[in-house]
Amino acid sequence: MYAGIISQLFDNLDVWSSNYWYLGVIFGLAYLDSVLPIVPSELCVIIGGVAVSTGGASYSLWLVIACGAAGAFLGDNSAYGLGKLFADRFERRASRKAGFRKRLQWAHDQLESRGGPLLITARFIPGGRTALTLASGITRQPHRWFAGWAAIAAVVWAGYAAGLAYVIGKPFADNHTAALLVAFGAALVVNVAIEVVRKVRGHVKPVAVPTLEVMETAMTDPQT
Repeated sequence: MYAGIISQLFDNLDVWSSNYWYLGVIFGLAYLDSVLPIVPSELCVIIGGVAVSTGGASYSLWLVIACGAAGAFLGDNSAYGLGKLFADRFERRASRKAGFRKRLQWAHDQLESRGGPLLITARFIPGGRTALTLASGITRQPHRWFAGWAAIAAVVWAGYAAGLAYVIGKPFADNHTAALLVAFGAALVVNVAIEVVRKVRGHVKPVAVPTLEVMETAMTDPQT
């Protein structure tokens, strides 16, 4: 029973991803994932890359990368704008609470000193991309600076996901299900490896202030 359901699901994915309208899905999910870190945008890009590699898609790999990168870039800028919109509330809260002010200043200093590489790295960490883009707006980083790094991060992320899927999927041109599973498994292994290295080296410390929980607290605090 379950095998039949899974098989049908992969058959549907194969059919859906072969159409041009699937590029719109890639764009839309990449956009939403920047604001709501529960949307499987990377998986969506991988499916597009596999569809191209197995010959099932009517579009090119470059279009998959372009749509994924464009959606991610615009989504990151929306999250930045959201953070900037509530920056005043965070600053008022920081003026009343020394601990909060210290964390806000720390986040600002981290973005000032190594924000560009952080934005690129965060693109590969679930929830990290949202936290860092919100933080950039909350701490009022220059938008031109942010947009430049966000563009680089979006292209690197989309190119990696689609490119890896394309290369991994090529040997499985006659078995789309296997191509998708192997490509997704490879991407998962790489992401886990990145996270392990990040934690072991302690190179990217979490930005404490711009988490969604803290942001909600700052926005709903009646004294803010």
